[in-house]
Amino acid sequence: MFRVAKGLNHKLFNSHRPLTLSLLLMANARVSAFSAGSPTTAPRKLVGTHNGSFHCDEALGCFMIRLTKNFAAAEIVRTRDPQVLETLDAVLDVGGVYDPSRERYDHHQKGFEEVFGHGFTTKLSSAGLIYKHYGKEIIARELQLDEGHPDVHRLFLAIYKSFMEGIDAIDNGINQYDTDQPPRYLNNTHLSTRVGRLNLDWIDPDQSSEKENEAFQRAMALTGSEFLDSVRFHANSWLPARSIVMECLAARREIDPSGEIMVLNRFCPWKLHLFELEEEMKIDPPIKYVLYQDDRGKQWRVQAVAISPDKFESRKPLPSQWRGLRDEQLSNESGIPGCVFVHMSGFIGGNQSYEGAMAMARAALKL
Repeated sequence: MFRVAKGLNHKLFNSHRPLTLSLLLMANARVSAFSAGSPTTAPRKLVGTHNGSFHCDEALGCFMIRLTKNFAAAEIVRTRDPQVLETLDAVLDVGGVYDPSRERYDHHQKGFEEVFGHGFTTKLSSAGLIYKHYGKEIIARELQLDEGHPDVHRLFLAIYKSFMEGIDAIDNGINQYDTDQPPRYLNNTHLSTRVGRLNLDWIDPDQSSEKENEAFQRAMALTGSEFLDSVRFHANSWLPARSIVMECLAARREIDPSGEIMVLNRFCPWKLHLFELEEEMKIDPPIKYVLYQDDRGKQWRVQAVAISPDKFESRKPLPSQWRGLRDEQLSNESGIPGCVFVHMSGFIGGNQSYEGAMAMARAALKL
């Protein structure tokens, strides 16, 4: 339930529409087993954040804290009144205090420089603070594992890197690129912008607290849905793929003595995992080509590994004399039967068989 505190008498007003986690998750049409919280006869706890215009970080922070055992189904109190805030069980993004021992999670005060750690240096927003202190609990409940399990820690770091850090950076006004040049294009489709658009329009004649809180409910639903999608993606797709890539990377010299060719025994998203695992496993020389089967065409692909995850250039593109050729012409040029194609940029090619794709990769290493 939403409560709004306003006026000098600090009276709490109930809005007419209850806010529950099940309502929020209906927006995503997928309800997590842990999201609804446990029935309890104890008084519902109160979580505070500021009223007025809202942002992505406190909407997400309020959603996430209600996924924890201590604050399941807590009521949200939106106010800036310091006397009201002092009475609440937790406070996010307002109050000028960061003190996890008192469940205070503001980041606007002078001298605040808290970061996530683990090599990350971006200053945290209120959402980042909640994730730092409660992210492992949330992930562990989703995976139904102990918080100390190594998979929980891996997802804790991966979700921060791929989802949370951008929210922290945008809320704190940190540029994505170290340059004084204007961006080549605008991106107004990210989560923080979409949350911003849910605020009441300045021309809306109804600027009431009730209308504002309904908009904040939608912001919580939007941010929470995307957060849970990220957790589930990393648990159900990202983590199993990492195990596959690690296994295939360890077997690389059994595939080819050079150690520069990796074969996926099952196709999965491999690119980001490869770069991270090469560093973790101290792979030298680095992988130049990855082979995998295209399940749709039942053919084999040989893909050149990029120089980094965010670059298009390959470490060793397929040979220039093969690029743009197809089928018989490519087979004649390469001397390898069964060739299907090589892309004009040399980043990928195909063969009708595993043996043909492997022959392409081995030949490309020498050219």
